[in-house]
Amino acid sequence: MIDVIAAVQPLVVGVVLIWSARVKLASPHAAAAANRSALVRLLGQHRALPAYRLLGGVELTLGALLLLPPVLRAEALAATGLAVAFLGYLAYARRAAPTSSCGCLSARATPVSGRSLARAGLLAVAGGLALLATGGWPTAVAGHPVAGGAVLVVELAAVVALSPELDQVWLLPLRRLRARLTHPLRGGSGVPLLATVQQLQLSDAYRRVAPLLRSDVREHWDEGDWRFVGHAARYQGRLVTAVFAVPLADREPDRVRVAVVDDATGQTLLNLTGARPASGPRLSIAPV
Repeated sequence: MIDVIAAVQPLVVGVVLIWSARVKLASPHAAAAANRSALVRLLGQHRALPAYRLLGGVELTLGALLLLPPVLRAEALAATGLAVAFLGYLAYARRAAPTSSCGCLSARATPVSGRSLARAGLLAVAGGLALLATGGWPTAVAGHPVAGGAVLVVELAAVVALSPELDQVWLLPLRRLRARLTHPLRGGSGVPLLATVQQLQLSDAYRRVAPLLRSDVREHWDEGDWRFVGHAARYQGRLVTAVFAVPLADREPDRVRVAVVDDATGQTLLNLTGARPASGPRLSIAPV
């Protein structure tokens, strides 16, 4: 299995290098990407773009050599050295120019992060494994198509996952899909949390304890016909939680109730009911 893994590494590194070269050589935003990178601090404003283009040429040449069999040991060694150089550059950029952009796999402005460093480390490891290859990647993939394809897909997926500049391609769409499927602003009853908050803020109970509140909604849960909404608060010098009980079926703000609970002891310090008595669960009353 190690032979298959090693043989596929030149293909992985070659694809990543050519993709990176495409950004530096063919993107209409390459000049802007170079000016946002740490190359400006390292080499100066006037040398940043030529160095950026030169790096793209090196990546394109080496990537093409890695993709075209046979893969020579010198090519794998050069790929490893280039990945280690990338790792050193990114570490420098993160320390010396934390607001600079990576400019690696996309012209989009993306600060250097731990994921960028991990990606460079992954490519360095891939280059090192390529040194162990005894045959070309076409032979390895043809002889073990399932294993070779799986290694290729997993590694390229890891590169994409470790590339913040590519988040808009896969991560943001996934987050939007999750939001559409889970409806994060809805509770278990299907009533939007925003509707509950609006009802709550119109209530007399809320107005009376509003000066005590120190946070927005911190937690909420549904129980029967009621939704309970918690806010961090401070009362008589104590850290407390203001727990509002809001009826789900009745939109009348006057039925909102609130209890102020001591965070340290769990004691209810204050209990306020609405103008009309509520038929829902009672909150325990303790003297102030």
